[in-house]
Amino acid sequence: MLDVLSNALITIKNAEMAGRGQVTVWPASKLVYYTLRVLQRHGYVGEVEYIDDGRGGKYIVKLLGKINDIGPIKPRYAVKWREIPEWEQKYLPARQIGILILSTPHGVMSHVEAKEKRTGGVLLAYVY
Repeated sequence: MLDVLSNALITIKNAEMAGRGQVTVWPASKLVYYTLRVLQRHGYVGEVEYIDDGRGGKYIVKLLGKINDIGPIKPRYAVKWREIPEWEQKYLPARQIGILILSTPHGVMSHVEAKEKRTGGVLLAYVY
């Protein structure tokens, strides 16, 4: 079984380390799309374009060179909104640097948005 989100994040990390301007992420899924949208909202990636190739689709992601590290969080821990600062300390290098990505009942969002909405969820990834 293939973890599509982990595959996408590692592909982005490798392309970023190689200094590429864009990367192709495949196979496409809704979870990957919404995760890319969160990264886009926070300025880590540029334009995200979907291409239907008849084999599950793929995304072409424009890289901005702003990602130092990105990766999946395994296992996917369930967290309450009050516990988010503990996980920030565990996965992020310092306060106000980077984001945790969560899947919540209100959709995929960053830990900052989750704290504002006072909602918990499942930790998916970190980026800084």
